[in-house]
Amino acid sequence: MKVKTYPYDSAEFLTDEETIAEYLKLSLESGDAQEIAQAMATVVRARGGVPKLAGEIGIDPDSLANLLKDSDLAALPIMLKLMNALGIRLSASKVA
Repeated sequence: MKVKTYPYDSAEFLTDEETIAEYLKLSLESGDAQEIAQAMATVVRARGGVPKLAGEIGIDPDSLANLLKDSDLAALPIMLKLMNALGIRLSASKVA
């Protein structure tokens, strides 16, 4: 008997603002720019996709798609606008 498998997509589990915020918080805590960019891409999928969110923050969808593929977060100002559109704010604390 063959076992049928399905692709896993974290975006399916990001169903509310609290869960999205915690997901992004954990990725930010990693300090890994590639992980943060991937987490943002997952949240964008969960919230309706690139065209919808690009329209909300007033940028070209292709620009947003390219940003989400970028692993070094050189375009942090756009990421901050995107996070604001998602209802998420960055926070920082002093490292002990």
